[in-house]
Amino acid sequence: MRVLVTGATGFTGGHLARTLAARGYLVRALVRRPVNGRPTELPGVEQIDGDLRDADSLRRAARGVDVIYNIAALYRQAGLRDDVYRAVNAEAVGTIIDAAAAADVRRVVHCSTVGVHGDVEHPPANEDAPFRPGDIYQDTKLEGERIAREHSERTGVEVVIARPSGIHGPGDRRLLKLFRGVARRRFIIFGDGRIFYHLTYIDDVVEGLRLCGEVPQAAGRSYIIAGAEVRTLNEVVAIVADEAGVEAHRLHLPAWPLWLAGAACEAVCSPLGIEPPLYRRRVEFFTKSRAFDISRARAELDYAPAVGLREGIRRTLAWYRAQGWL
Repeated sequence: MRVLVTGATGFTGGHLARTLAARGYLVRALVRRPVNGRPTELPGVEQIDGDLRDADSLRRAARGVDVIYNIAALYRQAGLRDDVYRAVNAEAVGTIIDAAAAADVRRVVHCSTVGVHGDVEHPPANEDAPFRPGDIYQDTKLEGERIAREHSERTGVEVVIARPSGIHGPGDRRLLKLFRGVARRRFIIFGDGRIFYHLTYIDDVVEGLRLCGEVPQAAGRSYIIAGAEVRTLNEVVAIVADEAGVEAHRLHLPAWPLWLAGAACEAVCSPLGIEPPLYRRRVEFFTKSRAFDISRARAELDYAPAVGLREGIRRTLAWYRAQGWL
């Protein structure tokens, strides 16, 4: 199997590229050359210089490939215009599929996010739940899904949409603030903490993506890729605290004053390109429920999450500790 991975210098794409290479796949990565000119360390992976927005580099990278895994995305960065998010998270998806068609690539797996479903009103949500994106990142990821389907119908390239949830594990930094805050007993929950928070260990996400690329009947389908256990935020924090060897902070505060403070910070900092010390999105972390049903992935992909929540948290904490971040 010959595969191309975009976003291989990031957390999820890097794990995917290294795992497939270690299992004997011929793996190629489309990478943007860093400022220092040194290639990213990806053992066993062929690196091709390029950019998602450059059709020529995508066509070169796609030659001789069976499956493309599009993992690259802009997440949430202060000061980025909406059109920049749209160019990478949405418009580039169509360019990738067109390049796949030109190179006779069989399938493109497009990595989206469960965030396209927004706050889950009736948990757990499956793939047919209403779309309720809440910010420019989720908006453009949903637009990327639409573009992927349109270009698939036009070109005949098979497309599979993967929507991972709450990815954590060695190499992740998005959840560092939560884990470190709990380990240092500085993490305060805003609201009652009874909302659902659905975590997925990186190894299970990688396996789910691999299955999306290889199971024949997955063509044209969308799959939620998530862990086997759904817990409340209170329960997740309690497990992190237990594995960190500390007592969980029991303080809860109202969420609405913090939301107003986040709105004020964004209004002042974002136009100046400054990273706000507080986002409304971070406040919504405490108020929006995220619980998902993986029945379709289990039935159609034979997806079976292998790493339990506590074990995944233990491994993630161990990596943070090794980096000196706790």
